[in-house]
Amino acid sequence: MATATVAATAPLSNGFLLRRGPNEGAKSARSLQRTKNQRQSASSRRFGAAVITAKFDLKPPPYPLNALEPHMSANTLSFHWGKHHRAYVDNLNKQIVGTELEAKSLEDIVIQTYNDGDLLPPFNNAAQIWNHDFFWESMKPGGGGKPSGELLKLIERDFGSFEKLCEELRAAAATQFGSGWAWLAFNPRPSDGKELVVLKTPNAVNPLVLGYTVSDILLVRGTP
Repeated sequence: MATATVAATAPLSNGFLLRRGPNEGAKSARSLQRTKNQRQSASSRRFGAAVITAKFDLKPPPYPLNALEPHMSANTLSFHWGKHHRAYVDNLNKQIVGTELEAKSLEDIVIQTYNDGDLLPPFNNAAQIWNHDFFWESMKPGGGGKPSGELLKLIERDFGSFEKLCEELRAAAATQFGSGWAWLAFNPRPSDGKELVVLKTPNAVNPLVLGYTVSDILLVRGTP
């Protein structure tokens, strides 16, 4: 799986891609939450002889498919988005049609079907849609660099330096057995002594099911 982040902009020498401008800091990172109407549509897709109303559409990446080269090739992005991501969307729409989940937001479906770790069938598709939407939108052509302002102060306080944060994220990704994700997020438990935390999750699992909100999550790195 490719690598991305959600906290500054463009390719860094350490292999991360940072989305936000360096002066936007933590406040701008919290603006990532999208409304329910932006996440859903009432289009229809045909599967064989049956017509299924599609609650969720496959969102295109917010840039041309070749925009991240040479860090991610157009072929890689096209294959991963056009095949894997599309399959998650199509399969979830088939799984939730005619159920109470049709009336819920994607975030609510993820949390409800996680079912305290006893995963219900729609979970993997719903969570991977959320993860990949977040992943594509975390990258920006021509971005990158070390953040500044409030976000940099928090990083230096909680990790010692930006470089040490990058090291910790790489270690979290490298030590995740199998596929999964490494994340940077605001700590929902500030009593732990840190405002920012690095965590890793297996397969489709994401921080939403661990007590984090959408606006808590700053950065993601995929693991193979």
